[in-house]
Amino acid sequence: MYSHKIPAMQCDRLWRNARLATLAGDAIGIVERGLIAARDGRIVYAGSAETAPSFEAKEVIDCDGRWITPGLVDCHTHIVYGGNRAHEFELRLAGASYEEIARAGGGIVSTMRATRAATEDALVAAALPRVDALISEGVTTLEIKSGYGLDLENERKSLRAARRIGEVRPLQVKTTFLGAHATPPEANGDKDSYIATVCNDMLPAVASEGLADAVDAFCEGIAFTPEQVARIFQSATALGLPVKLHAEQLSNLHGVELAARFRALSADHLEHADEAGVRALATAGTVAVLLPGAFYFVRESHKPPVELLRRHGAHIAIASDSNPGTSPLTSLLLAMNMAATLFRLTVDECLASVTREAARALGCLDEVGTLEAGKRCDLAIWDIERPAELVYRMGFNPLHARVWRGV
Repeated sequence: MYSHKIPAMQCDRLWRNARLATLAGDAIGIVERGLIAARDGRIVYAGSAETAPSFEAKEVIDCDGRWITPGLVDCHTHIVYGGNRAHEFELRLAGASYEEIARAGGGIVSTMRATRAATEDALVAAALPRVDALISEGVTTLEIKSGYGLDLENERKSLRAARRIGEVRPLQVKTTFLGAHATPPEANGDKDSYIATVCNDMLPAVASEGLADAVDAFCEGIAFTPEQVARIFQSATALGLPVKLHAEQLSNLHGVELAARFRALSADHLEHADEAGVRALATAGTVAVLLPGAFYFVRESHKPPVELLRRHGAHIAIASDSNPGTSPLTSLLLAMNMAATLFRLTVDECLASVTREAARALGCLDEVGTLEAGKRCDLAIWDIERPAELVYRMGFNPLHARVWRGV
């Protein structure tokens, strides 16, 4: 008789003595005595230390009982832009509405002018402090939209700047082409002509250069109609690019139904979405991305239909919507607190919304967003006693360490 000892599994790093919120499946996935092993930048085990195989690691990190969640995912930002819109903030404090400012030449078009005037290097340099603020809170995947160039040259410049951020920071950047953000002044108000330019010139060029991972549009009275957006979505689909939509922020144009019809990755804002739209969104698997920073900053009073989203089983994500005009926010932790306080999301919903569901909204849930074997080893390690602390605190960052691709 003899015993055959099973050899230990090799890994690069082992995080032990941790409490895990794996977010796997449809639950938060709490593991009190957890262990994570990683090799070549991917998780090879995440679960209970008691049932784990034997590992031999090059480095072992004792987490001293700290919590580990997936690295956070900010699935909706406009973080690359020139200038700022502090003056418009003053106008809103004096009583001007978002629509009034936009129709008077402010809003997106004012940022367009500053963005066109900036070099690519200047756009990267201006964005990095904002990006670094998100990284410091455990963000490991970040979506960045264009939409402040509004012509081919400057949209390409903005998307190149966004791609470079993912090269100079340990961060996965997903880029989104938002040429249909507003009508540029040179279009002289001819929205149909501008949409034709987006579809026939800008989109094919951006796609051929591999600058965009998805295509977005702003479906609103001050922006574009569902019919105009449908033309963009048809062009994007023909080019093999997934779509997403700014929908029902200021009014209900039934953009959510349009997004669902095209199987959009996400429909974002949704303050004025109705039950028909929510039902369509849930059926299509399109993620509802709520943006409490914009709701707060523009002093909106019409809340997104959270109860309807729950009732119909829709996936809910939260994002910072970091942008110069309506959400100059660079804290995903504060966005969670706002979502809980303003929209009454639960702690579990908030945690899922900035990890698993945000990854789903970017089409990368197969790679990130949960702690599961095979996925990228993107972790956020927290000095907290319970996950609720990530949602309840304001202006306090309990991040102990951030791990990206196992490092």
